[in-house]
Amino acid sequence: MTAVVEPPTQAYRIVQDRRRRQFSPWLALSIGAVLLALLFVAWPILNLLIRSFSGTAGEPFAGWAEFFGDPTYPKAVINTLILATIVTIFAMVIGVFLAYFTSRFSFWAKAAIAVLPVTAILVPEVIVTQAWLMLLGNNGFVTRLLRDSFGIELPSLYGWNGLILILPLLYYTYVYLGTLAALKSFDSQLEEAAMSLGSPPLIARLRVMVPAILPAVASTSIVVFTLTIGNFATSTIVGGKVELLAPLTYKAFLAETGGDPLMQSTLATVAIAIVALVLFIQRLTVGKRRYEMVQGRSWVPIPLRGVSGIVLAFIAAVILIASTLPVAMVAVMAFTKSAGPVLRWGEFSFDNVVKVLSREPQPILNTIGFGATACVIGVFVSVIVSVVIVKKRTVLTPYLDYLVMLPMALSGTVLGIGMMTTFGAGSILRLTGTSSIIVLVFVIRRLVHGVRNASATLHAIPDSLEDASISLGVPPFRSFLNVVLPLMIPGIAAATVLTWVTIIGELSASLVVYSAGKETITIKVFQLMNTGLNAQAAAYGLILIVLAVVPIAIATKVFKIRLFT
Repeated sequence: MTAVVEPPTQAYRIVQDRRRRQFSPWLALSIGAVLLALLFVAWPILNLLIRSFSGTAGEPFAGWAEFFGDPTYPKAVINTLILATIVTIFAMVIGVFLAYFTSRFSFWAKAAIAVLPVTAILVPEVIVTQAWLMLLGNNGFVTRLLRDSFGIELPSLYGWNGLILILPLLYYTYVYLGTLAALKSFDSQLEEAAMSLGSPPLIARLRVMVPAILPAVASTSIVVFTLTIGNFATSTIVGGKVELLAPLTYKAFLAETGGDPLMQSTLATVAIAIVALVLFIQRLTVGKRRYEMVQGRSWVPIPLRGVSGIVLAFIAAVILIASTLPVAMVAVMAFTKSAGPVLRWGEFSFDNVVKVLSREPQPILNTIGFGATACVIGVFVSVIVSVVIVKKRTVLTPYLDYLVMLPMALSGTVLGIGMMTTFGAGSILRLTGTSSIIVLVFVIRRLVHGVRNASATLHAIPDSLEDASISLGVPPFRSFLNVVLPLMIPGIAAATVLTWVTIIGELSASLVVYSAGKETITIKVFQLMNTGLNAQAAAYGLILIVLAVVPIAIATKVFKIRLFT
């Protein structure tokens, strides 16, 4: 059969002709965006790679010689890979189970319970780690209760125990959200067809459903793996004597500040190489497997019943309680009386909150000021970038897309060190010691969230709307402003809220680039925990949670913005 190609309509030709005749700023914006990405993303990373091989005078590979000569460094790499594998497996099991549970079954308060896992990524990592230490640390509330009342000694939370407990609960939400989206789009008729051909329900599910959701599970698991590789806060606070790459890189940065940053560049290069290798393997394997549901109906949730229903509900309840417990623990600690590092459990007071608000409010003001500035800049840039990537593609679009997503694959410590070595002393564009470098790191580190949300909205806006405006004589750029931009407002609002939440929780990159007097809340919490002042740290943590939760509540409840779908 020969396909008949319809000639372009008169209206289409008019639109294309007007597009060609009218000046379009999108190419100029694409060039500007690529140049900025090369300057503030590619250059710092390339600078690290070059420095790691430059070495010292007469020894071009001195950093690598020290890396392979000192057993500490290869051991840290091995430990990091082992930890990332274990965390990814646990996060994958938890995330897939919860996604299947909430999509397959109907139960009381399902709507609220389905959103609870999101709290795991809303509460900053340093706050979650602090809460677990106050619960199960050597002098934690539960540890002391079991020891004093029942004579039960819990194993130490420091070391592998704490890392394997806390990190999966921090990161499983990424797998949960991706798998839940895949399950909601799964056509249940495929499973029914397999059973009608004689396959038992479990076998039918494994053969039909699992391949359909596998790409989503695998891609989100890769995110968990890379996040664990670059994890800093939890690895530093509870890692103990376990040598890991991110804390070791930060220690090298502290030791070499002001000198030749040789080992910090070498260790950062190792981290970049690991993540690049993982992403390359993903593209060779998972990236080639794609399943698409073109029509059909999703599952009809069934009520929980019987012993199996009770067991599944119990497991889900334990996971959700463990995810949300740190928030409650931080609130309790913030209002608990303290004398230095000693917490007087059961004695409540507002002293901690009053102290941080009245005596040391600067970290709060810095967080709001730096965060708001970075959020505004980030959202503005993300809108332009997403339009160029989705609607106004040019020859530069693929490169821009890659450069924008690159920081997501890097740890905050690596990015921060790259910024310090590139824009430090001796640089033409010196930013170290200023507020600008903090804002810049925030923008680069979290730009991907804004781009993803804005891009998702743009994909749902048909090009025909803008074409109709152009065909009526309105210039292309004005047509975009009058037609497309108003339709993007819900996506821009969602991007703003999620960018804000992730910015104010940033620690690893900001800890590298900040200077005295420019501490944010997360940095202050980290410092206070190192000195044992956990009650004050909890008070700052509670304020940070409020700063994150209030915008989300306003966006979802007042303006009905869908942030997590």
